[in-house]
Amino acid sequence: MAAAFKTVEPLEYYRRFLELAAPAADSANKGYIVPNVELPSLCAERFRSGPPGEEAQAASQFIADVIENSQMIVKEDLCIASGKLAWVLYCDIICLDYDGNLLDASVFALLAALKNVQLPLVMINEETGLSEVNLKQKNPLVIRKHPVATSFAIFDDTLLIVDPTAEEEDLATGTVTIVTDEEGRLCSVHKPGGSPLTGAKLQDCITRAITRHKEVKKLIDKVIKSITPK
Repeated sequence: MAAAFKTVEPLEYYRRFLELAAPAADSANKGYIVPNVELPSLCAERFRSGPPGEEAQAASQFIADVIENSQMIVKEDLCIASGKLAWVLYCDIICLDYDGNLLDASVFALLAALKNVQLPLVMINEETGLSEVNLKQKNPLVIRKHPVATSFAIFDDTLLIVDPTAEEEDLATGTVTIVTDEEGRLCSVHKPGGSPLTGAKLQDCITRAITRHKEVKKLIDKVIKSITPK
């Protein structure tokens, strides 16, 4: 049904599913990125139907911070016509089976999905002032940086477990998530309370996160390559 709608009303399709909007008055040359993490009741018994809970809201804000701090997408790249039209990217991340380490999985999924995005050419007709979509000419979304998150469960600053399960997170005295890019640059340190970390332990986490980034990046590139039409 969506495919038929896309064929009959291409502009309306992209407005609804890959939304187009006017840029904000104070950011005339920027588009929008709207991340949202959903934790439906089907993914784990601990979650209930209804408005987003505290963990889902915190995860959505974390993803927004990662996008901003890492500059994986520059909002100027989403602008079609300054002050007139821009893309709105809705990044909906839905958890299907929750077993801990939500943040790492969300960043992985976001990066893999964005690397697979193809946006059609959109122009504004100067005579009519209306938008025109060229479905035959598509360009990949420009990904400036490739952030990867690495989370650790902390046990009284004496033991660190990478990629913790839900049970390990519940037993831990704290957690910390390190986000790095492909250049080894530190993009974010997320530590929502819990037991403190010494400087030495934090540096150890950063070093391990940089190493893990290389492994994850190779895996994502391999998956993207496998689904790219030849």
